[in-house]
Amino acid sequence: MDNHPIPNDFPRRVLLAVTGLSPQVVTESLYALTQAAKHRFLPTEIRLITTAEGAERARLSLFSEEPGWFRRFLADYRLAPIAFGEDYVEVLRDEDDRPLPDIRSPQDNERAADLITERVRELTSDPECALHVSIAGGRKTMGFYLGYALSLFGRPQDRLSHVLVSEPFEGNWDFFYPTPYDRVIETGEKKLANTAEARVSLAEIPFVSLRHGLPEALLEGSATFGSTVAAARRALGPPELVIDQASKSVRAGGEVLALAPFELAFLSWFARRRREGGPGLGCPADGAPEPSYAEAYLAEYRRIIGEMGDDDRTVARLQGGMTKEFFQETKSKLNRKLRRLLGPGAASYEVLGRGGRPKHFGLAAPAEAITFDGISDEHQARSLRGGARRRG
Repeated sequence: MDNHPIPNDFPRRVLLAVTGLSPQVVTESLYALTQAAKHRFLPTEIRLITTAEGAERARLSLFSEEPGWFRRFLADYRLAPIAFGEDYVEVLRDEDDRPLPDIRSPQDNERAADLITERVRELTSDPECALHVSIAGGRKTMGFYLGYALSLFGRPQDRLSHVLVSEPFEGNWDFFYPTPYDRVIETGEKKLANTAEARVSLAEIPFVSLRHGLPEALLEGSATFGSTVAAARRALGPPELVIDQASKSVRAGGEVLALAPFELAFLSWFARRRREGGPGLGCPADGAPEPSYAEAYLAEYRRIIGEMGDDDRTVARLQGGMTKEFFQETKSKLNRKLRRLLGPGAASYEVLGRGGRPKHFGLAAPAEAITFDGISDEHQARSLRGGARRRG
C-alpha cells in the first residue's frame, strides 16, 4: 500500500458515526460521501454509537418499513446494499450495563470515551479496512472523542469529516437527504421547502495521526481513552528512566515495566555506564568472551537477585566472560520487550548501536534522565505487569 491509499479501493469500507436524537446524520453523511464528495466513498458497512433514545430513533426512522429512510436512500440513488441495521448500532451503557438514555454525568462521558476509543482501535486494526469517521452527530463530547480517537489510531486510508446542510433543512426532523425528486416538507418557520433543492456537502477534516507513537501492546489490546492519551503523551515527552532493582522494575517515560532479572541487569549495566559518562561498548568478538563485561553485568545482576544467586543459570553462562551470543541475545530480548510495551517511545531506553563498524552500544537517554531509585506505590499500581494490563 502506498503512502496515499484511496479509501474506496479497500474491500472493507466502514462509516462510523455517533448520533443523539438526530439519526438524519447517517443519511446526510451517506449522501455527502456517495453523491457530493470530491472523492466518492461507498461504505460496505455502517457502525453507529448512540444512546438508548438515539437507538430507538434510528430504529423507527431508518430501519422501519415506513418511513424507512435508509432503505429509501439506497433505492433513490441506486446504491449497492450496505450492511447496516439494528445489529450495527452500539448503545452506550452505564456501570451496571444498563443502556444510557443520555450522557449527563462525568462517568457517562468517560464510558462513552472508552467505548468510542476501543471501537476505533478495533476497526483500525484491520488492514483491509478503510474507516471514515463522521463527527456530525451526537453530543459535542462524543464528536470530540471520536475525532480524537481517530487522531490516535488513524492510518493513511482513514478519513474524518463533518456534513454541512443548507438552510432551512439543517436540524429539520423531516429532512434526511436531498431527494432526486420533489418532496415538500414544512420548515420550523411554518414555511414549505423542497428537499430536492437542499444542499449537503462534506467538510473533510485533516488530522495528525499519533498511531506511530503508541505501544504495540495498546494497539493490540483493549484501549481506554485515558490510557491511550497517556501513552501518546509519553511518546512525545522527554525521556525519563528510573531503575528500581529491588522491585525488578523500571519507570520509562512514566510507564512502569516489569522486567526479568537478566533483562533488568543488562539495562542497568548500560544505564549506569551512561549515567557515569562511560563510552559505548562494542559487542564481544566471536570466540573471545569479555571478562570485564561479565563482571560489570553480574554486579548489577547480583544487586537484583542477591548473592545467593551464584548457582543461577545466567551466572553460570558468564563464568568464562560474556560471549557475543549472550550479548546479542539479551540485548534483542530487552529491546523487543521495550518496543512492544512503549512503542517508538522505547528508542531512548533501548541498547542501540551507533557509529560505523564496529558499532558501539549504549542508551540514548541523557545521563541526567537516569536514576537508580525506588518506584512509588502509585506508579507501581499502574504497572503494565509485562503488558498484561491491556489484554482481554
